Amino acid sequence: MAQRVRAVIEPAVLTTFQQELLAWYAAEGRDLPWRRTSDPYAILVSEIMLQQTQVRTVVPYYERFLARFPTLAALAAAPLAEVKAITDPLGYKARGERLKRIAETAMERYGGTLPRSEEELLALPGIGRYTAGAIRSFAFREDAPILDTNVLRLLVRVFAPPRAGGGAALLRRLWALAEAVIPPGQGHVFNQALMDFGAQVCTARKPICLFCPLRPICARWSSTGPTVRYAPVPPA
Repeated sequence: MAQRVRAVIEPAVLTTFQQELLAWYAAEGRDLPWRRTSDPYAILVSEIMLQQTQVRTVVPYYERFLARFPTLAALAAAPLAEVKAITDPLGYKARGERLKRIAETAMERYGGTLPRSEEELLALPGIGRYTAGAIRSFAFREDAPILDTNVLRLLVRVFAPPRAGGGAALLRRLWALAEAVIPPGQGHVFNQALMDFGAQVCTARKPICLFCPLRPICARWSSTGPTVRYAPVPPA
């Protein structure tokens, strides 16, 4: 396994990044049904459904799914055809099987609950580092990093991590950045702010740079960019 790294961000830049994003999110953050719960199962369902699918498309399917399968136990016991009848119309038809396998495994190992630790979550079938981080952050209120497409794009533009060493090295730096920017004790809110800002302001094709509150510190608009150092994390 590749060694993880940690990111050390210039304090003034980090403070500005955190404060501006939280202020923006308080005014502009989206009201989504999975943000009104801390149920790990509901968070899991939302994250699997959101894979490769737009938020506005997912909402009615998410609500229908939880009404039909309100618990991991109900999902584990349900016929796969009933699960897929709800999930398949979203496209990416593997998600129904994935949700059911996770539910069945959680019933066998944990008595119908989802574990809290990253190691145990990653051991469940179909759960990767992003989904594990989302469950830990949004359900268990831990300061766990997340790195979806919107967060990745935002971090690359603002902090311009060095790309030397190839894709794997860059990805390690991005995960380190995603962890370093979280204000202690506020991961569940800040991660939502990161995702929404990337989806609504720092968009892929037409980012709203002119009115962006992060423009003064963004590497895209600075000749030098923020100061970030990367250091290896010693083995536990």
